[in-house]
Amino acid sequence: MFDDIRRYCFSLGSNILEDVRMHRIVFCKSMTFRYFADIEPQRESVIAKIRRDRKEPMKEIEIKPEQSLAELKSLLLDAYSNIR
Repeated sequence: MFDDIRRYCFSLGSNILEDVRMHRIVFCKSMTFRYFADIEPQRESVIAKIRRDRKEPMKEIEIKPEQSLAELKSLLLDAYSNIR
């Protein structure tokens, strides 16, 4: 599931950067660290923190293996398209 999310993030554009942290991976749109997704694997799920705009609070969702990734993909696309 985590690999599917990672592949999807990279498919959003050629300017995607991946910043690997100790317990999570952050996906950015540019070198100025305009991140739109903070993905943290858990024991039985993945927590995704989505940032659409610096002025808006992050949206946090938890995805479990039996859930569809459709809602998360929609949120990621929206965040990628709107982050500046």
